[in-house]
Amino acid sequence: MQGLATARVGDVVGTPLPGDERASQFPPPSYETVVDSAPGERTRLYAALSELAEQDPLIRVRRRDEVITVSLYGEVQREVLAAILQREHGVEARFGEVRTARTERLTGVGHALEVKKQGDNEFLATIGLRVEPVPPGSGVTFELECERGSMPPAFFDATEDTVRRELARGPLRYPVPDARVVMTHSGYAPRQSHMHQKFNKAMSSTGADFRGLAPRVLATALRRAGTVVCEPVHRFVIELPDDAVGTVASLVGRLGGVPSGSRLTTSGIAVLDGEIPAGTVAALQRELPGLTRGEGMCRTEHDRFEPVREVARDAARA
Repeated sequence: MQGLATARVGDVVGTPLPGDERASQFPPPSYETVVDSAPGERTRLYAALSELAEQDPLIRVRRRDEVITVSLYGEVQREVLAAILQREHGVEARFGEVRTARTERLTGVGHALEVKKQGDNEFLATIGLRVEPVPPGSGVTFELECERGSMPPAFFDATEDTVRRELARGPLRYPVPDARVVMTHSGYAPRQSHMHQKFNKAMSSTGADFRGLAPRVLATALRRAGTVVCEPVHRFVIELPDDAVGTVASLVGRLGGVPSGSRLTTSGIAVLDGEIPAGTVAALQRELPGLTRGEGMCRTEHDRFEPVREVARDAARA
């Protein structure tokens, strides 16, 4: 067999040089939407979206409590997805309103511990977790400070899988995409039974005990660490007539953006650049033609996530 059978869009071939930006991954999507279909088609819908996400790193899908959410880079991608689902998978998808994809960032370190048969712990499991902030874009890591041989591997796996799933919704109801999670304590009840009887799961730990306790311990650790809601911030570059710079800069400010400066090109076109919350980019693009006699052109790209700014949201929705 020839070729790169497991290669995906965005994979790097070879060893990149230090500082080579071409080797960087795609920036995270700035928007998201809920997608649904007829009740009998939801399983097929999720399977189709998951298949598309495997093929294309620009498509990100998550599912929680039967709600399917797709991360997007913009309105056009939503329309393309709908067409692909219909044409290639025969699924009629209904997309909700596109909204800004907010996240939660840890602001400190938090630890929580629950011991089996102590306090109100009704599970036959001991779990200690410590959560720590990491640089944005680092992702989630799960590490052990307790001995791996202290209990069956399946119980560690159940804890890690649950932690990763639960981080899709932090204390403030947004995903926590970057965190170091350390399991500090572990414990379980070995397989037991009453005399001459079969295995009794009421006396012995199962994976369900760890899947049931882990969300509670993680929630306490996250609450003690503290989180802040963050939103994507875009860099913008606007080409426009020189006499419209002041008016457009004022609009950017009302939308929560910060102009960083303007310059005049040799062709007499002014260039205004700066940063703006992703949630108000659509409003900027909608108002720009009227303020520049149709001559304004705007380009934006994701730059980073920052704590949510208090801006004139009414202006963004106008």
